[in-house]
Amino acid sequence: MKKIIKFILLGIAAVLALAVAGVAYFALTFNPNDYKAKIIQVVKDSKQRNLRLDSDIKLSFFPNIGAQLSKVSLSEFKSDKEFAAVESVRVSLALLPLLSGRVVVDEVALNGLKATLIKRKDGTTNIDDLLGKDEVKADVKQPDEQKKASAQVKFDIAAVSITTTNLTYRDEASGAQYAIKDLNLHTGRIAAGVPSKINLSLGVQANKPKLDISAQLKTTLTFDLDKQKYQLTGLDVQVSGTALDISNLNIKVSGDASADLPAQAFGAQKLSVHATGLNNPGQKNKVSFDATVNAPQLSVVKNKLSADKLTLNAKLDGAFGNVIASLSLPGVTANEQTFKISALALDVDVKQPEQTFKMKLNSPVFGSISAQQINLSDLVIALQATGDKLPNKSVSSEMKGSVQVDAKKETVQANFSGGLLQSKVKAKIGVKSFAKPAISFDVDVDQFDADLYLPKTPATAAAPKAKEPEQPLDLSALRTLDLDGSLRIGALKVANVKSSQLRVDVKARDGLLTLNPLSANLYQGSVSGSLSVNAQATPSVSIKQNMTGINIAPLLMDALQLDMLEGKGNVVVDIAVQGNTVSAMKKSAQGSLSLNLADGAVKGINLPKLVQGVQSLGKSSTMQTLGMNKDEKTAFSEFKASFKVNKGVAHNDDLAVQAPMLRITGSGDVDIGNDSLNYTTKATLSKTEGGGTATLPVHLSGTFTDLKYKVDFGAMLVDVAKQKIEAKKEEVKAKVKEDAKARLQEELQKGLKGLFK
Repeated sequence: MKKIIKFILLGIAAVLALAVAGVAYFALTFNPNDYKAKIIQVVKDSKQRNLRLDSDIKLSFFPNIGAQLSKVSLSEFKSDKEFAAVESVRVSLALLPLLSGRVVVDEVALNGLKATLIKRKDGTTNIDDLLGKDEVKADVKQPDEQKKASAQVKFDIAAVSITTTNLTYRDEASGAQYAIKDLNLHTGRIAAGVPSKINLSLGVQANKPKLDISAQLKTTLTFDLDKQKYQLTGLDVQVSGTALDISNLNIKVSGDASADLPAQAFGAQKLSVHATGLNNPGQKNKVSFDATVNAPQLSVVKNKLSADKLTLNAKLDGAFGNVIASLSLPGVTANEQTFKISALALDVDVKQPEQTFKMKLNSPVFGSISAQQINLSDLVIALQATGDKLPNKSVSSEMKGSVQVDAKKETVQANFSGGLLQSKVKAKIGVKSFAKPAISFDVDVDQFDADLYLPKTPATAAAPKAKEPEQPLDLSALRTLDLDGSLRIGALKVANVKSSQLRVDVKARDGLLTLNPLSANLYQGSVSGSLSVNAQATPSVSIKQNMTGINIAPLLMDALQLDMLEGKGNVVVDIAVQGNTVSAMKKSAQGSLSLNLADGAVKGINLPKLVQGVQSLGKSSTMQTLGMNKDEKTAFSEFKASFKVNKGVAHNDDLAVQAPMLRITGSGDVDIGNDSLNYTTKATLSKTEGGGTATLPVHLSGTFTDLKYKVDFGAMLVDVAKQKIEAKKEEVKAKVKEDAKARLQEELQKGLKGLFK
């Protein structure tokens, strides 16, 4: 038995010796460089490309089978222009494992690869001839054959080294160009079940979109080709450079990932993504950001996704302030049909030089992927703001409601109620069409003081500044606005004007905004009418309002800080303005307005007092210019006036004021465009000290904030003197008449006496 075994071993040894001798002889006698010219010609004949082999082909046969090429290049199809080139490439296989059906790649080394792929305008590429699509199809193995081949061959690569590789892709139709620069890949042993270190670095450049980044990847790869399982542990990815409008970009990714293809299972553990960068560098709206995403557990099994404790933390710092935001998703589940987020929580903290804002948003989220629907069924939004310019230096709000989004139908429906700023609000909002939104709303507010949030007028006059050019009105947003809704406010204050029970219906479409009806209770009276804004070309505004039973004094004081008129009555306004600036609109005003007041007073001047004191004036007193006196006023029982407005000037010639012992008429202009007045009144006192009447002309002029009036005492004295002269004439006539009558009677008496003597 021992002899048999001995002979077998000797036989095997002899076979191996012969094999080694044969390999040695082949290695010593075979020179591949003898076939270089033939290889080049075959490529030329079959592919019509020029192959260059500028160095010797080197082969090795023991202890591994290998080949090494240097300075190899391939031209474009039917051209001498270079398509691809490589500095050196080496591949070697371990010899002995081949005898047992295993392929052990001892080394794969590639250095200095350069290649350019071009997609032409007609859709073809410069490698279509190399792909050999028909040949590939004929050589494709069936799945059973592939499984049988993979069962016979086991891959085992000792190391892979790829250095200084540059690849370029150009799309001639779009002008896009992408390039991979300085690609370097180094691995450890790559074999089934064996953890392999992977170290990859490369640069990526592109023009559409703008991109210039460098990236590094380090990880450990473990795989099983038979079971089609793959795992990455200790993943470390770092990316830096410029992307789009972001500079100083840095991205770091860490964690573990796995894939089980037969089970259709993919997962990530301890996944973390951290990114920093600067958006819009060199511009006023530049923003630096620092964001981190953490996913402790993420898995996808047969189109079913589940994730626990997903978080996003971000910091933004820019012209609008410092923003800190965090998003938390405690539990996420999804399948092909639906998805669910148990409790979405978003916190946003904004810090600005003069104020801070904090917002919290919480809601469970349900949705349908197939129907493209999202439902935030129990949404809570809380807002808190602090700052010296805010009411009481602090504002807090909390709104509750729901939001439904149907992406397939392109609709959004939202319902809210709760506290907003310092108001109680109920609102229904709907949106149709995302590309060109049509917005509907129905909002009910208990009270709102807009002045608390508008810029405050400085208490003290600031130093005079050079007048800046007036900025044009920008109503471009109205041109695309599609709005239809109703707003009701129980009590409203805007620009210090107070109203209650406001009702306004709003319609906006194609640059035309209409508020109709626009009604409210206003200063013990009511107002009703409409307002329309046309932004299609040169902006224009049309106002039509009927004010009934209005107390005019507090209205003028609150609206214009103008304390010059008292009374209660009706005001009718029908004015249209047009222009690109506010001043241009004021100067273009057209239309009419009228006042009908009762039981009031014109403040700043006491006309009866002026008229009654005329007798104490000296003859030299003719004309005096006086300022308005807030302690004086002229009372009236009735005040009527109508104005025709043309090119910003309101003209009146029918002033009629009735007062005790006094009647006032007048005519003149109110220059709306220049905030000034040029008006003359005539005050007629019904009973003077002499028992007659006296008419005193008063001319008002100046700006609204600095009115002056001129009193024409001379005209009044002349009027009084005329009346006295006329009275004296009548007195003389009466006396002459009486004297003549007396003399006639005396003569008659004398004559009668003579007759009877």
